[in-house]
Formats: sequence, structure tokens, C-alpha cells
Amino acid sequence: MANGKRKDTLIWGVILIAIGLLFLLDNINIHIDVWHTLANFWPVILILWGGWKLFLGLQEARQKDETAKDKK
Repeated sequence: MANGKRKDTLIWGVILIAIGLLFLLDNINIHIDVWHTLANFWPVILILWGGWKLFLGLQEARQKDETAKDKK
């Protein structure tokens, strides 16, 4: 479970860096219409987030099954 927490922290770190990079590019006059792009692709973000959570949940369940089998 600690490993899952570590992966979540890594993902949030990457997301924050990407957002910061977009705002930095905007500040140095390399204009990317972040809000328009986000408005168009927010469902993709939800799908990816849900898929990631599903993956982590299945991985955790598999680890619990393996731990239960090892105890027998």
C-alpha cells in the first residue's frame, strides 16, 4: 500500500510540473491556449485518472491475493 501512495505522489508531481510549465510558457509569450485546450479535453483527463485508479486498485487486489496465498 505504501508503494501505491508513492506512485500517486509521483503522478501528482508530474501533473503540477506540467501545469507550471504551461503557465511559464504563457508568461514568456509562448502562447498556448491552456484554458481552451483544457475545456476541450477535460473528459480525457477524467478517463485517464479513472483508468489509473482502476489499475492501482487491481494491482493492490492482486498483491493481497498473493499475500493470502503465501500465508497458506
